[in-house]
Amino acid sequence: MTEFVVEPFSYLTGQPDVNAQLRSSPEDFRVVEELGYEPEGDGEHHYLYIQKIGENTDWVARQLANFCQVSPKEVAYAGKKDRHAVTEQWFSVHLPGSRRVLNWALFGGDTINVLKSSKHRRKIKLGNLKGNRFEITLRNVSDVNQLLRRAAALETGVPNYFGEQRFGQSFGNLHSGLAILSGELEERQRNKRSMYISALRSYLFNRVISSRLDEGTWHHPLAGDVLIEDFTQKVQRYDAENLTQKSLFDQCGLHLTAPMWGKGELYSSDKAQMIEKSVVAGYPQITEGLEGLGLRQERRSMRLVPRDLNVEVLEEQVVKLSFSLPSGSFATSVLRELCVW
Repeated sequence: MTEFVVEPFSYLTGQPDVNAQLRSSPEDFRVVEELGYEPEGDGEHHYLYIQKIGENTDWVARQLANFCQVSPKEVAYAGKKDRHAVTEQWFSVHLPGSRRVLNWALFGGDTINVLKSSKHRRKIKLGNLKGNRFEITLRNVSDVNQLLRRAAALETGVPNYFGEQRFGQSFGNLHSGLAILSGELEERQRNKRSMYISALRSYLFNRVISSRLDEGTWHHPLAGDVLIEDFTQKVQRYDAENLTQKSLFDQCGLHLTAPMWGKGELYSSDKAQMIEKSVVAGYPQITEGLEGLGLRQERRSMRLVPRDLNVEVLEEQVVKLSFSLPSGSFATSVLRELCVW
């Protein structure tokens, strides 16, 4: 396989000239899951709202399965949360017909704590959550005033890049995906294979956003663009004569989209489609490989809007950011526009 050069992704207002320390401790990166619904209080699925400190979501799920003496397949969660953080999220355990009375206070330890429990008739589905609330403390900020100025521009959105978690250290997941497509790697673990293939789709998506940023059309609809509704994720074609559509777009209720590559025709057309085709033309191995795997064309928002954004200077060179993001987005995509860590 020929060497693959990973190109950098463009910034909204240029790469920041601010340095900061991120994740000095797990307490500096807090995540609270917003599931979007409350368990009904009855059913075979036990819902546990768990706080974990410095632990991996999958590891907690395995410990929960061991505690309940069930297969790991009976434990579910809506999304993986950062390991080097203090996070709160829901887990569900399927205990059909069980008459055992489990004392959830006995599960966990110093780094795991069950905050509340309930029951529901259905298990938690992966990806089925409203979003997450973040509280992130940055330390040793080299230029607080510049960081505050950059933060003021975030309320109208940042590029919705897939973050470093998707690509792995030194883009290792991306390179593994390329190795799978070339036949150099045969990954038998389904979850790893899926992660590597997702990195390929994510890279193309990021490249389209980066191209639109370079052209100055990242938040300016073009002929043939496809828009997506906030929260519902329904797509619609851009109509320059539709004033309602324009109003929603200006209020960040509609967003431009880029393709998650797969087989089939692009949803976009005209100038927007020309740009997308031009960008991915440089990566035939990835596009042909994704199409060959049977993945279908999908769309994803190019804009990520941090809701209820609050920036607080705690002390000299220490700044705390608070904001909410929808499901499937990355807090690092917000942070990269503010500082280098």
